[in-house]
Amino acid sequence: MSASQTTDVPTLLVKIFGKDRPGITAGLFDTLAAYSVDVVDIEQVVTRGRIVLCALVTEPPEGLEGGLRATVHSWAESMKMQAEIISGMGDNRPRGLGRSLVTVLGHPLTAEATAAIASRITRAGGNIDRIFRLAKYPVTAVEFAVSGVETEPLRTALVTDAARLGVDVAVVGAGLYRRAQRLVVMDVDSTLIQDEVIELFAAHAGCEGEVAEVTAAAMRGELDFEQSLHARVALLEGLDASVVDKVRSEVRLTPGARTLIRTLKRLGYQVGVVSGGFTQVTDDLKERLGLDFAQANTLEIVDGKLTGKVTGEIVDRAGKARLLRRFAAEAGVPLSQTVAIGDGANDLDMLNAAGLGVAFNAKPVVREAAHTAVSFPFLDTVLYLLGVTREEVEAADTLDVG
Repeated sequence: MSASQTTDVPTLLVKIFGKDRPGITAGLFDTLAAYSVDVVDIEQVVTRGRIVLCALVTEPPEGLEGGLRATVHSWAESMKMQAEIISGMGDNRPRGLGRSLVTVLGHPLTAEATAAIASRITRAGGNIDRIFRLAKYPVTAVEFAVSGVETEPLRTALVTDAARLGVDVAVVGAGLYRRAQRLVVMDVDSTLIQDEVIELFAAHAGCEGEVAEVTAAAMRGELDFEQSLHARVALLEGLDASVVDKVRSEVRLTPGARTLIRTLKRLGYQVGVVSGGFTQVTDDLKERLGLDFAQANTLEIVDGKLTGKVTGEIVDRAGKARLLRRFAAEAGVPLSQTVAIGDGANDLDMLNAAGLGVAFNAKPVVREAAHTAVSFPFLDTVLYLLGVTREEVEAADTLDVG
């Protein structure tokens, strides 16, 4: 009888647990093979050198179940393991409609937070089908496969509690798209890099304090971005254009930035940046990091001097969302398959337009409005929200971006 015909037929759940070693899985199924059973389902988990192996199989032909049970127990004992065999009917209970993947990041991930997340999933009407660890450093990242509740209400229920619990939570719909080619678009200042580029320019012009004050107000959403941009750039009038190279050399990438981009590129993703800063820096970052897209404002330079003006299309809050859509169209990626990462109020339209908007070490107004938030200072932790494991990250670290 084939495994596909096991809906209403007797089945056996064979559980093996003990110290892990090579050959256990092969040994169990060699033992079962003598009894002409079909495999309905298999699950295996290894934690700190201890294995739990579960095999759901069809009941053997009449008169052979006693022999199967005795042989499995004898084999398990010879392997210094324990066995449990449970009779039942049919396959596993079907998973409920509505399937999501819940990624939880903690440093540390406490039992209290884990209990609260699991309880919140249950109260939202979801069932936890599987739990898998994605990473153990620099943060602990685990992924819950949840069924029985739609993604949006589950996201609303969990993200609300995340900050209080000291963890970051991302909720995305499960499905083939999780590993499909995607587009990731990042803000630059205080996201891809640790600096605010205009403040680096301002330091050379001797007006850093004035510019920083206006920048902070704009990021909090207290000022219109375009007006604040013109006001800040005007303070740079007369600065020698040679300062551009100095600023480029002063830019500090956020920890994990290279790893994030290298891993994404290896997985076939396309990566871009949009910035309220300046092309004089983003064009250099595009070349250095192998980015697919880059767009920012452009400082006007005449006769080797900054004029205190910008030229061309202004990249502001609405402009970032518009560019996300443009990049997606050029990349041939549906908007639902895009990921946007940013930290400021002028990133909000972009974060909300993307399939997944990630607030990275963001201001409170941004954390509250984004799909999810990352509060750890490592940009590569965003990879865990995409289901990428630490082992895959480390493998990408050994390769060059193509």
